[in-house]
Amino acid sequence: MIFFFGTRLGKQSIRQLANVACPHCRQRGTLAAISQPNYFHLFWLPLFRVQTLRFAECSHCKRAYYKEEFSKEMREAILK
Repeated sequence: MIFFFGTRLGKQSIRQLANVACPHCRQRGTLAAISQPNYFHLFWLPLFRVQTLRFAECSHCKRAYYKEEFSKEMREAILK
């Protein structure tokens, strides 16, 4: 019997962070918070979520920030 299993990324959810300045280029309103789940699947059917990737990206300077690099202002805007 053959089993097909592995992991696959789920659908991204993107949320704009209004009035939050990018720590690198200091532009306001250019940051987007992105969350993307990663699922374990068996026969191409997702069974359970393994992890969720969370990061923010600036549309002006294209700099990406991982969850550990979020500034206090970014964390507060995401919790709202």
